[in-house]
Amino acid sequence: MIYKYIIFFEICIGVCKKMNKIVDLFSGCGGMSLGFQNAGFEIIGAFELWEAAAKCYERNFNHPLFRTDLSNVEAAVKTIKCLSPDIIIGGPPCQDFSHAGKRIEAGRASLTSAYSEIISRILPSYFVMENVDRAQKSNAYAQARNNFKNAGYGLTEIVLDASHCGIPQKRKRFFCIGALNQSDDFLTDSLLSRVSEKETTLRDYFGDGLDFEFYYRHPRNYSRRAIFSIDEPAPTMRGVNRPVPKGYPGNPNDACKLNDSLRALTTIERSLIQTFPPEYKWLGNKTDMEQMIGNAVPVKLAEFVASSLNQWILSKQERILLDSSKLTAWLVDVNEYTKRSATDIVSRIRRADSIMHIDSVPDSFYIYKLEQTKEYQSISTSVRSQIKKAITLYSNYCNTYTANTTS
Repeated sequence: MIYKYIIFFEICIGVCKKMNKIVDLFSGCGGMSLGFQNAGFEIIGAFELWEAAAKCYERNFNHPLFRTDLSNVEAAVKTIKCLSPDIIIGGPPCQDFSHAGKRIEAGRASLTSAYSEIISRILPSYFVMENVDRAQKSNAYAQARNNFKNAGYGLTEIVLDASHCGIPQKRKRFFCIGALNQSDDFLTDSLLSRVSEKETTLRDYFGDGLDFEFYYRHPRNYSRRAIFSIDEPAPTMRGVNRPVPKGYPGNPNDACKLNDSLRALTTIERSLIQTFPPEYKWLGNKTDMEQMIGNAVPVKLAEFVASSLNQWILSKQERILLDSSKLTAWLVDVNEYTKRSATDIVSRIRRADSIMHIDSVPDSFYIYKLEQTKEYQSISTSVRSQIKKAITLYSNYCNTYTANTTS
């Protein structure tokens, strides 16, 4: 416990300076976090109120987890700001948007609005919000979307079928991916270019690692099939897992007839279909574990989205953050600085970057965030002024270069 808060303190004072630091809201047991971590991002904190999921998350990750009620936006923003994330990810609880039940937007749907308000207050460079496909047409999402747009985000809005993204499960999920001061659909082509035409079956994913050909998945009602083959994607993993009932009547669309060898998937098999690794440590009673697994974002689906976003960010950096020799030449030739003065300006830009990574064209908001860091505040007033002037010049250079290369 003491170690957790030491880490939190270090983050608050700016010890962690890696680019693309992520905070995961509504983290559950960690599917989204693990996917983004696998894609090369650094998770620096997570937020989860359900105790069973929080304990499971803490068992599998070393960074701090906060049991904060995210419906209390003021309290949440205060804590998250201290973490200074570059990216915020999360999936607000989706029960009120799901295809099950009465489909009435109730209290939990308001957490989608709370998520958007937190994003609008923190203004991370990027965010990723995940939910069931149905959420895209909800009133709560319409309000959240309006908040995102008013805050200056370009949005990529897309429904992905997990079975076409390398996951052996027919699970459709809606993703809203935001980038500050970018155009809409900035990531759409990248995502669609990686979607496979072929569905991923259990046999494709596990090879010869399964000891069965058919299995039972309890239907919502007996008008639906319940027996599936490993030569097709699994249906969506739900939060409940029931054995074969004695009175199951069968269904014409079942993959085979009911027989004594048929069984339901085990808890661990369900977690593997959700693409959690075999070594993932599960805690809690069976009911809690089944619910955590059913609620989770498939790890490989989160990784699919994270990899596309990471590639886009890196390509954007390559387009904008050019080598110092070109910047120096621009300062000398266009702005008539001496070479020595130009070299000093480049050094100040690098110093700013070492304090808080420059991952896009720096603007007034970047300068504002830079000014909040402890390291920047410890610098003398004259040097801080020089750094801000250097950043302004660098911003002009990036904008000029971008305009020239796109015209």
